[in-house]
Amino acid sequence: MTSRAEQLDPVVRARLVCPQDLGELIDAGDELYNPRLRVAYAIDELGIPNMLIADARKVGDDEHQLLAGESKEK
Repeated sequence: MTSRAEQLDPVVRARLVCPQDLGELIDAGDELYNPRLRVAYAIDELGIPNMLIADARKVGDDEHQLLAGESKEK
């Protein structure tokens, strides 16, 4: 089963950026993720990304490392 992020139209997906810093977003399952600001934007069941800053979900350290592909080094 493909994620909602993978189902986005490639032309639309190529143009989606973070509304806060206008930077690139990472496909993160049913969300688009900004690793710089550590916020995720949901994609609804119809495949429509919610790019409202007020609705962005804050991402904690552990989830950030998972989404950004960073290794846990202490």
